[in-house]
Amino acid sequence: MVTTDPIQAVPDVAAVRRSTTTIKDTRGYRAFSVANVVVLTLICALTLYPFINLVAKAFSSEGFIIAGQVNLIPRGFNITTFAAVLSDDMFWINYKNTVIYTVVATAIAIAMTTTFAYAISRKELKGRQFFIGLAVFTMFFSGGLIPNYLLINELGFKNTIWAIVIPNAISVFNLLIMKSFFENFPTELEEAAAIDGLSTYGVFFRIVIPLSKAVLATMVLFYAVAFWNSWFSAFLYLDRAELYPVTVYLRNLLAAATGTEGLGSDGAQIAANVQSVTMVLTVLPIICLYPFIQKYFVSGVMLGSVKG
Repeated sequence: MVTTDPIQAVPDVAAVRRSTTTIKDTRGYRAFSVANVVVLTLICALTLYPFINLVAKAFSSEGFIIAGQVNLIPRGFNITTFAAVLSDDMFWINYKNTVIYTVVATAIAIAMTTTFAYAISRKELKGRQFFIGLAVFTMFFSGGLIPNYLLINELGFKNTIWAIVIPNAISVFNLLIMKSFFENFPTELEEAAAIDGLSTYGVFFRIVIPLSKAVLATMVLFYAVAFWNSWFSAFLYLDRAELYPVTVYLRNLLAAATGTEGLGSDGAQIAANVQSVTMVLTVLPIICLYPFIQKYFVSGVMLGSVKG
């Protein structure tokens, strides 16, 4: 009987490591990596420069702004415009309106887009192609501004939140992304859930929705940004200043930048950098929100576009 020494049977780890062949990057690949880093760095710099310049102007004094001497660093640090805007009670009322409009509109849009996308993603749905064609048709044709205004007025939506949240409840672009995602969803999971006794609604709410967090987060970001930045619908359908979102308030402030004496003692200073201040105040909440859902945003877009 032949016996094997267990100590000798253990491989020499150091010898294995020495014998392992290390694959080195080719010269062409290293050159590509360097060029890729340089190009992406330049793109990031070009993308960030306008925003940094905007922030610098928002905190700069009138003389340096008019002379064109503000670049990336504030000159003659000044917060007169910020103080004038933030001390206005109407600004905070309109800011609260924007938060309410965005939350309600995004919730309605997500509910309608998700259910519609899931329905038209089912190949067994009768009239599926008709509903898809109907949705795509609206991407290229609409009733026009005046018919839409008359419709909102006849429905009694004017000067209400519904004039803001209902007309844009479904974005066809977002709808098609979610439809593509649901079409690639594993049918085995739905079939197994159906065998266990779940209804169609049970499958949707207990299986599909919990496994769709990535694409849902992407849609929330898309809709929230769109509703937060929207101002034309409110400008068109709302007549009372206390109902305006903050974007309309800032738009009116920008339009009246030459007559800002009522906002503070230094009207010239406010007129000089009111555009920068309004833009910073508008985009700041979205910038703060984006890092928390960035990973879902990237993976959600990929899941909705790559065939599984």
